Amino acid sequence: MGSLKSPVFLLILHLLEVVLSNSLIQLNNNGYEGIVIAIDHDVPEDEALIQHIKDMVTQASPYLFEATGKRFYFKNVAILIPESWKAKPEYTRPKLETFKNADVLVSTTSPLGNDEPYTEHVGACGAKGIRIHLTPDFLAGKKLDVHGPQDRTFVHEWAHFRWGVFNEYNNEEKFYLSKGKPQAVRCSAAITGKNEVRRCQGGSCVSGGKCVIDRVTGLYKENCVFVPHAHQTEKASIMFNQNINSVVEFCTEKNHNQEAPNAQNQRCNLRSTWEVIQESEDFKQTTPMTAQPPAPTFSLLQIGQRIVCLVLDKSGSMQNDGRLNRMNQASRLFLLQTVEQGSWVGMVTFDSAAHVQSELHQLNSGADRDLLINHLPTAASGGTSICSGLQAAFTMIKKKYPTDGSEIVLLTDGEDNTIGSCFDLVKKSGAIIHTVALGPAAAKELEQLSTMTGGLQTYSSDQVQNNGLVDAFAALSSGNAAISQHSVQLESRGVNLQNNQWMNGSVIVDSTVGKDTLFLVTWTTNPPTIFIWDPSGVQQNGFILDKTTKVAYLQVPGTAKVGFWKYSIQASSQTLTLTVTSRAASATLPPITVTPVVNKNTGKFPSPVTVYASIRQGVSPILRASVTALIESVNGKTVTLELLDNGAGADATKNDGVYSRFFTAFDANGRYSIKIWALGGVTADRQRAALQKNAAMYIDGWMEDGEIKMNPPRPETSTVQDKQLCFSRTSSGGSFVATNVPAAPIPDLFPPCQITDLKASIQGQNLVNLTWTAPGDDYDHGRASSYIIRMSTNIIDLRDNFTTSLQVNSTDLIPKEASSEETFEFELDSDIFGNGTDIFIAIQAVDKSNLKSEISNIARVSVFIPAQEPPVPEDSTPAYPDISVNSTIPGIHVLKIMWKWLGEMQVTLGLH
Repeated sequence: MGSLKSPVFLLILHLLEVVLSNSLIQLNNNGYEGIVIAIDHDVPEDEALIQHIKDMVTQASPYLFEATGKRFYFKNVAILIPESWKAKPEYTRPKLETFKNADVLVSTTSPLGNDEPYTEHVGACGAKGIRIHLTPDFLAGKKLDVHGPQDRTFVHEWAHFRWGVFNEYNNEEKFYLSKGKPQAVRCSAAITGKNEVRRCQGGSCVSGGKCVIDRVTGLYKENCVFVPHAHQTEKASIMFNQNINSVVEFCTEKNHNQEAPNAQNQRCNLRSTWEVIQESEDFKQTTPMTAQPPAPTFSLLQIGQRIVCLVLDKSGSMQNDGRLNRMNQASRLFLLQTVEQGSWVGMVTFDSAAHVQSELHQLNSGADRDLLINHLPTAASGGTSICSGLQAAFTMIKKKYPTDGSEIVLLTDGEDNTIGSCFDLVKKSGAIIHTVALGPAAAKELEQLSTMTGGLQTYSSDQVQNNGLVDAFAALSSGNAAISQHSVQLESRGVNLQNNQWMNGSVIVDSTVGKDTLFLVTWTTNPPTIFIWDPSGVQQNGFILDKTTKVAYLQVPGTAKVGFWKYSIQASSQTLTLTVTSRAASATLPPITVTPVVNKNTGKFPSPVTVYASIRQGVSPILRASVTALIESVNGKTVTLELLDNGAGADATKNDGVYSRFFTAFDANGRYSIKIWALGGVTADRQRAALQKNAAMYIDGWMEDGEIKMNPPRPETSTVQDKQLCFSRTSSGGSFVATNVPAAPIPDLFPPCQITDLKASIQGQNLVNLTWTAPGDDYDHGRASSYIIRMSTNIIDLRDNFTTSLQVNSTDLIPKEASSEETFEFELDSDIFGNGTDIFIAIQAVDKSNLKSEISNIARVSVFIPAQEPPVPEDSTPAYPDISVNSTIPGIHVLKIMWKWLGEMQVTLGLH
């Protein structure tokens, strides 16, 4: 596939309103340390909430300990308290803990439209999640009836978050056929209960009697639910319903229900949750404890004003390719727009030694920002001493504040073999280091500084038209500020112009942004001619030009008008870039955000890259957006990749607002940068999205002492479905480093991706219909060459012995282009597959090099032949119960007369 045949590594890129974090959690002697639970900015001050969090974790720890065979417990937790809450002596300043890297977020607003606890997880089985979401009402115990005890539910969500296991219930398909009989989706199958009709009206539900089997499908008719007994003896499983009093374990290989159509079976290849946990790094580095663990300890941290220092390289190599000037252009954007009002900012430059350009200065006005801009370096010379710059920054900060929780933005283009000498100093500082590698020769150890402190790492090549350096600085919003204070990047574009050519286009200012809108234009030789028109067609004046730095900017007063802002910029024989940023128009209306962070920073051939992009307005996912990733290599080559939210290939779940794609087009060892473009979309139906989350079960009801108690229905949401949104966003996705990439030509080592959305249905008694999304030749790119379809009546045998299972004739099935919808049907041999037979089906894709994909998820159908009713002659009367004179039924004579009369009336009226 040409440029698509390049080895890379597994990278997870996630774009979120709350950023995919670099979690600080460490497992130390069986105890989880460094857990961060953040109380969101929207939560009103309530000291009781802090105690509720402590109680939940304290009670969850022994439950987790026993559930994992005495392997894991919660050791210490940091609770992040909003800046708006009243300060207290026991509240200390955070170090590396931020809202960005919080493992648990407590917010009044749930993406599900209710108080349902859930975990954000976009990766494969066994991969760690992003974070757990809880609400104050859940923590206060106001949802016990529908979600159960907080401590048990927290352990359920922790398993999603830490070990990448999935739910063993299924909201959309509560029953399945097994050997011709309907069974409740559950794990283990030994969980007892009753299948009951649940009828809801208004805000309450009642039992509607026994479930009725549909004669056509063999399954129960609608509104049938499985109501578990409140008291039973089965111990598994926590990922089905941890609220059953006897459930204290995860399903194991011995009691796992492989046939149940749930996410755990589909996503984890029929493995039990305990098998997946056993394969985790946590499990591998621990042994069971012999003593009871201590209770968790808690620290209370309150965020304060942002403290940040720019540490900028001005060594001799910064003269090359206009790097010094480009650094100043990007720094200007950061100081003008990105850094939040009220922040304290200082500046240090370094070459062979460090130079303090400006002590910490609080940004309260435009004049304060201009003062710092005027201290940007104007000349480059000397060597490169990164540690000198860092030491000077720490010294500066300590004059006014502790370094705990402060931030360093470190930019360099040079090598420095002494950088490792200050690693210990950085670790002890408690500061967060964001690194910007400029050009191909920046110190290889640079990323270690951001990795060890939870900072953002970015890379910019010398390809000016890609605007990578400006994008890197635009991405440096505070990890602790409310989203309404964040700078939002609407546009980032660059172009090489010749002979008075024009760069024309438009930028969408949507209703969620518009405050502090800034247009910034850079050039490489001479000032261009710039025209900007607002949506009403009014030309905008007031551009401020700095011919020395080769930058011009326009700050739109007030709130920018909603609509298309047009621009035309003319120049000759030079490179222009345009960047447009804004902020939320209102503190109460969250902006649509795309905030990239790289989850895995290094990797080795031949693993593929997976790019995830979640787009949201506040907590609501945005669907059907056009999302593109631009990935630039150290050689300056840029590859464009369309990301999809189709539930196939790299994408875990369809229509959840997470856009994904595999990437294999690397051409060299070294750093790669990522930029994301997103356009348009619609709001999601939250009730539909709720079914797709890794959420704790909403309990339909209980059966206790023979009495069924139904819970109220799940709360409905007022979200308008399919509301069209017109917006544009662009943002830096950080950087990563690829190693062990062989020289060209790159061999074809990439098979088709696994088919993960295979579905099967049966028509009549023997016609099987299959649907799935086509994989590609290289993962989800191109076109596979053929499919192998096999089936078995034993699900485990099909998984473990696929190559010897019965093959379906698919000779005429020609694969379509990747991401297309595939359909196929075939007939079963009724002599082999009789009534009540369960049939399991899987697919394998093959590419032109005869490389084969992993076996798909396993789909199932059950042969169900409805029983024939005996024919009734036209002149006959209905069959009635025994109503002879000898019958012992009370009042038989009266009933006999009434029954005969009814039968005669049916015949007379033609109803029989």
